[in-house]
Amino acid sequence: MPTVDDVLKQVGEFGWFQKQAFLTLCLLSAAFAPIYVGIVFLGFTPDHHCRSPGVAELSRRCGWSRVEELNYTVPGPGPAGEAFPRQCRRYQVDWNQSALRCADPLADLAANRSHLPLGPCEHGWVYDTPGSSIVTEFDLVCADAWKLDLFQSCVNMGFFLGSLTVGYIADRFGRKLCLLATVLVNAIAGVLMGLVPDYVSVLLFRLLQGLVSKGSWMAGYTLITEVVGSDYRRTVAILYQVAFTVGLVLLTGLAYVLPHWRWLQLAVSLPTFLFLLYYWCVPESPRWLLLQKRNAQAVKIMNHIARKNGKLPPEDVRMLSLEEDVPGQLSPSFADLFRTPSLRRRTFILMYLWFSSSVFYQGLIMHMGATGGNLHLDFLYSALVEFPAAFIIFVTIDRFGRRYPLAVSNLVVGAACFSMVFISHDLHWLKITVACVGRMGVTIVLQMLCLVNAELYPTFIRNLGMMVCSSLCDVGGIITPFVVFRLMEMWQDLPLAVFAALGLAAGGMTLLLPETKGVALPETIEDAEKLQRKAKPKEKTTYFEIQTSEGPGN
Repeated sequence: MPTVDDVLKQVGEFGWFQKQAFLTLCLLSAAFAPIYVGIVFLGFTPDHHCRSPGVAELSRRCGWSRVEELNYTVPGPGPAGEAFPRQCRRYQVDWNQSALRCADPLADLAANRSHLPLGPCEHGWVYDTPGSSIVTEFDLVCADAWKLDLFQSCVNMGFFLGSLTVGYIADRFGRKLCLLATVLVNAIAGVLMGLVPDYVSVLLFRLLQGLVSKGSWMAGYTLITEVVGSDYRRTVAILYQVAFTVGLVLLTGLAYVLPHWRWLQLAVSLPTFLFLLYYWCVPESPRWLLLQKRNAQAVKIMNHIARKNGKLPPEDVRMLSLEEDVPGQLSPSFADLFRTPSLRRRTFILMYLWFSSSVFYQGLIMHMGATGGNLHLDFLYSALVEFPAAFIIFVTIDRFGRRYPLAVSNLVVGAACFSMVFISHDLHWLKITVACVGRMGVTIVLQMLCLVNAELYPTFIRNLGMMVCSSLCDVGGIITPFVVFRLMEMWQDLPLAVFAALGLAAGGMTLLLPETKGVALPETIEDAEKLQRKAKPKEKTTYFEIQTSEGPGN
């Protein structure tokens, strides 16, 4: 009996139909970027100081410039190691009193300004920005700055919970249904988030977006890798993630044009309703249909692919089926990821790799910190670094496979972080350059992880495996801010030392995974087990002899 890969070789592994579906799903990947890193623009914190009644009127009466107003009325930096009173404290002065002079109005109240009493910002803040963010609208600064951290934590928590639930839905009820349902919920939540008036409601809708958005991205990734031939899986997998990078670049331009966070949120959310047209544009995975014993629908889709690609359907397409017919394994469960020793080892290794890569990716960005330059340009430069990473994958993956480039990339991240520990802070340009090398390395890791993760699990738990393992990426995203900022209080480069240790360990653990270059996607648990044995030359010949003697279904 022919397998899905056998039929795809005859009807077209990456013909017109697959190209159309791929480009359509790439839009979904690009639309995920504002959710994943939109906090950069939705929650930016501009320079700010306490609003003091009477200061604006006094400034107009005296004709002060902006700089003069700040110098006369806002406290300066506090002692070393303490918070800056300029942002969170104000002089307890009645600025409406007529006795205040225009030239240094505080001179008559105290010979030294440091002797003037300071108080909290009781009347809100003044923000030095032409736009707005959730920070400026809800005053998420000073004592309430943790609420911005909570906003981002809710997204990552949503990613984590969604990883454990949406993956199961995709494997149980189909990739296409899961994709459409999550797209609809994500679009509605995104629009409502841009309209609700209070912080708590914004937080809840952001959590809801996190619950479904990563699931829709992963469902699209799994779907496109299951409708193309094995020779093109890695190409579409890498380009699908490059589309995410394109989304980062487009987000930069959109945020520059729309500096107000509500307009930006609506601009990135409203177009996602168009993804509901996928009902007519994107097919269900024939592999999943076969596992659900819906062979007629799978055959119909394969015939449709053949017609769109200008090919004749093979005569034996109606015999399309999978070898495994055990009913209990058609319904995916969390336990299936640990059912055999090989699957257990792969699951734990992949979990660690996802976790460490998230810590690297977000940790390096946080450690580099704000350069004091243009927010949009800084974000654009960091996004552009990801394009060379995709090119490196294209150049190396066919020649060296998956395992060795993935291991080397982890080692590069670890080595870059280790090197940065010994680079003087005076050599800022060198430190940034090495950090960019590390950023490129972790981008390669993240892009290859999606490919390898999909290739190591059988079809009926493939989406579940990707979602569960990648959920550790979200755990890493939740704890990374605490790892970076708390350790920096002890020693500024201590987080880099931790990253270096994680990277070296990740590089070694990657070598324990089997190579999947040029191997058909495993359809059953037995197929997944044989991946490990294929890595041993002596068993490879025996494997093919056994399969040949068993006849069809190999």
